[in-house]
Amino acid sequence: MHKKETIGTVISNKMDKTITVAVKTKVAHKKYSKIIAKTNKYYAHDANNECRIGDQVKIEESKPISKNKRWILKGKIV
Repeated sequence: MHKKETIGTVISNKMDKTITVAVKTKVAHKKYSKIIAKTNKYYAHDANNECRIGDQVKIEESKPISKNKRWILKGKIV
């Protein structure tokens, strides 16, 4: 089974073993065809508390870990 992977920026690491990742995408408006920047926030599991704010990370979809956490940290992007 292929799991979704995406790349984003860490915007918060205040929780224990959890990071908040902002993923920015560009989509075209249906009616006006203007390119719009869209941001989604995801909670990801960071088992070793290794990420800092501003890091570029790759996250992978997983089964639910807690109420809001459905992503796992795959690694940092240098």
